[in-house]
Amino acid sequence: MADPAAYILSLQNNIRQRPISWEGAVRAKTISDADLKAIKSIDKVRTEQRKETIESDSKTYCSLLLGGGGQRSIFESAAKRQDIIQYMLVLAGDVLEDVPEFAETLIKHPDPYAHLLPFLKQPSNLEEPIALLASTLITRLLSPAIDTKGAPKVSETLPVVYKYLSSLSKTSDAGLQDIAVQHYTNLLKNTASRKIFWDLRSETVAPLFEILKTAGGAASKDSSSILSTPTAASVGGVSLQLLYHVLFVIWKLSFDGETLGDGLDDEYDLIPLYVSLVRISPKEKTTRLLLATLVNLLNSNPASLLPAAALAHLHPAVKSVQSRHLTDPELLDDLATLLTLLEDHAKSQTTFDLYAAEVRGGHLRWSPPHRSAMFWAENARRVLEENRGELPQQLAEILGRDWEGDTQVLAIGCNDVACLVKEVPEARSKLERWGLKGRVMALMEHRDGLVRSESLRALGEWFRYTGTLN
Repeated sequence: MADPAAYILSLQNNIRQRPISWEGAVRAKTISDADLKAIKSIDKVRTEQRKETIESDSKTYCSLLLGGGGQRSIFESAAKRQDIIQYMLVLAGDVLEDVPEFAETLIKHPDPYAHLLPFLKQPSNLEEPIALLASTLITRLLSPAIDTKGAPKVSETLPVVYKYLSSLSKTSDAGLQDIAVQHYTNLLKNTASRKIFWDLRSETVAPLFEILKTAGGAASKDSSSILSTPTAASVGGVSLQLLYHVLFVIWKLSFDGETLGDGLDDEYDLIPLYVSLVRISPKEKTTRLLLATLVNLLNSNPASLLPAAALAHLHPAVKSVQSRHLTDPELLDDLATLLTLLEDHAKSQTTFDLYAAEVRGGHLRWSPPHRSAMFWAENARRVLEENRGELPQQLAEILGRDWEGDTQVLAIGCNDVACLVKEVPEARSKLERWGLKGRVMALMEHRDGLVRSESLRALGEWFRYTGTLN
């Protein structure tokens, strides 16, 4: 397990020092005499004594924390006493720290998380201690359960925990973000847990890429709050620690590159973003994660992602890393692997291949072919004929999307239509059948000036050859 975030440690230390009127809780029948006896036998005692006590009667302490055998969980019986709930969440974590084997007993309980999950219900204040402490304890239990065959309630619990943690990652507070990301790291342990995470990607993955875009200079956030500790070690306003932890999560996802790799690039522009981050990465540890992730993804998706890497100019970015004084052997291995992959791919590619790969990828950028008169003079007919019109039909699909926040894609698509009509005017009727003329005409009133300009240019080519737009 990664060390808990600094704020969690501070919160736990504070709660350990708070006095609890246990006898008063017994008199009020909030807890039983048996509960009090069990609590005192493991609270404020030496590690050796705590370990011996738990190991001698693990079932009693399992029932104390989780209920069962006719006994109510302490979290159920003391539900109205926030001070006791907070204290017991911390004490349970301390017990698992001193007696990690105790987790094996707890995760065999028929429903280990039943009395903990209610604490994750969306609090009005995300800095609410009980929710933060409960998520930490649940993560500590889930982490070994994920690796334990037949452990109950794992697949049902993970989505609930992921959704709560995503609420922390969506804030502008770096402290809360780091809590979420460190917990993610401990939960993304196998393909099943990563698939659940990916299936919730609009809530789980998207906020992480916002953090990476901020680090890469593509966004800005206000990160001022009581949990955010100023630090000189930052990239684009993102602390180096948070950046490392986010990159670690994406690296874990890359082990399922065959199923997630294309989605990571199509939906989050991972390749161009990582090119930017490779160039500015200040430490070997962040550079190592960036390159290791790229190696995993390019190896598992060479047909789609190697062309994307070439278009994003990954090769020169990786070459620039060679000039740094590197000592990490794994980083050096990944660097060599990446360069070999990219250089071998470059030897086999033509400009047409790069253009076709970009269109097939569904996300256009102002790469060199789009504005090259020579490219269109030499390749326009091939663009039209390749795989029975696959590329212009893909262009029509691209132009049919909204592209909110990235309207240049529409401008580039209109540019390509103009070039096709100019070079192969006799294909106008075919282009119209594929829907390109209608798409371009619909963009004449687009809110973005560049899109309007390029759509008018494309329609101008139609007009030039026909004298009419019909």
